[in-house]
Amino acid sequence: MRALLLTIAVVSAGIAAPAIAADQADTIIRGQYQSVLGDCSGCHTRPGGKPLAGGLPLQTPFGVLIPPNITPDAETGVGKWNATDFHNMMKTGIGHDGVRLYPAMPYPAYTKMNDQDISDLWAYLTTVEPVSNKVEANQLPFPLNIRLAMSGWNLLNFDATPFEQDSSKSTEWNRGAYIVQGAGHCGTCHTPKSFLGADKNSAFLKGASLQGWFAPDITGSMTSGIGRWTEDELIAYLKTGVNKHSIASGPMAEAIENSTSQMTDPDLKAVAVYLKSFASDTAAVQSVKPDEKRMAAGEAVYRDNCSACHGGSGGGAGPLFPALAGNSLVAQDSVETLVRLVLEGSQAVHTKGAPTTPAMPSLAWRLNDEQIADVLTYVRSAWGNNAAAVSSGDVTSVRGNLAQ
Repeated sequence: MRALLLTIAVVSAGIAAPAIAADQADTIIRGQYQSVLGDCSGCHTRPGGKPLAGGLPLQTPFGVLIPPNITPDAETGVGKWNATDFHNMMKTGIGHDGVRLYPAMPYPAYTKMNDQDISDLWAYLTTVEPVSNKVEANQLPFPLNIRLAMSGWNLLNFDATPFEQDSSKSTEWNRGAYIVQGAGHCGTCHTPKSFLGADKNSAFLKGASLQGWFAPDITGSMTSGIGRWTEDELIAYLKTGVNKHSIASGPMAEAIENSTSQMTDPDLKAVAVYLKSFASDTAAVQSVKPDEKRMAAGEAVYRDNCSACHGGSGGGAGPLFPALAGNSLVAQDSVETLVRLVLEGSQAVHTKGAPTTPAMPSLAWRLNDEQIADVLTYVRSAWGNNAAAVSSGDVTSVRGNLAQ
């Protein structure tokens, strides 16, 4: 960091800086951008805490993990690591002193990063403020807390193949693929998992449950994915957290605030080109329509509680309140996120491109589980939507998890 500050000061004074200082500064700046692509602060910085000094508990299907302190503090951070340790961790999931990581730290994606990007990231991490903050990262129950078991997990599930360019695709497409598959680790959240917690690569980016939310399908599906989104609309969402189709909430709001909103325009375009290259569905599956009684009950709840913002016909109100008609989030197989939004409400993320942060109020106090199930069933079947009904048990389950 001293080299970076020296370079800035010297350049500001109009004096030619030494080449080595400039090279170091460039490396650190590139590394800082890699931390943006990887959203390092999203996991390793808790709200109100020092940058990268350890994050909030991460709820996994197997128990709790806490992202550790990755500042260069010698006792509680990575101050005793070296560049080789860091490279091995990113490529193999084995860190300093042979400690095996759990794939909640997405080394199965980071392994696709090239050596230069990893070296740059390490150079940046060595310059952040060292913070003494001891974190007990592994809080999994026995026997899952035995890290040696990860050697078997890696043998079964970990593919260390580096990213390979597709010569039949454009440079822009390949850059987008490199970000999505590598540093951006989009599949870590958006790809369904096996019972062992490994990505189901046959369903890449088709949506997965994550900490009480459902990270939606971001393939080309015309119903549940982003098939109806244009490249420009996808770029706008990643840059600002909002477009006419959706407003980011939950973990995605954090990812936009700390990562995608800070990406360069060319990289956002590359990601959009890559994601929009996924094939669209050929035909939507016809779900069983709810009975008229449930639809009538749900419509009544909708008129009283939702129509003022989302419109009587589900058309929404531009970037302030998303349309529900034809909304891919509404059409997901899982209703976790929909139920959670009704119960908890939501606040849009603040970004430079969209500083207004419209909110949805919590309706948990106002609506019981059956009413929420009815209104969501109505929304998922009205205005051309064609998703399965929601049961009161679905709502009860989410409400109970939120109360824990």
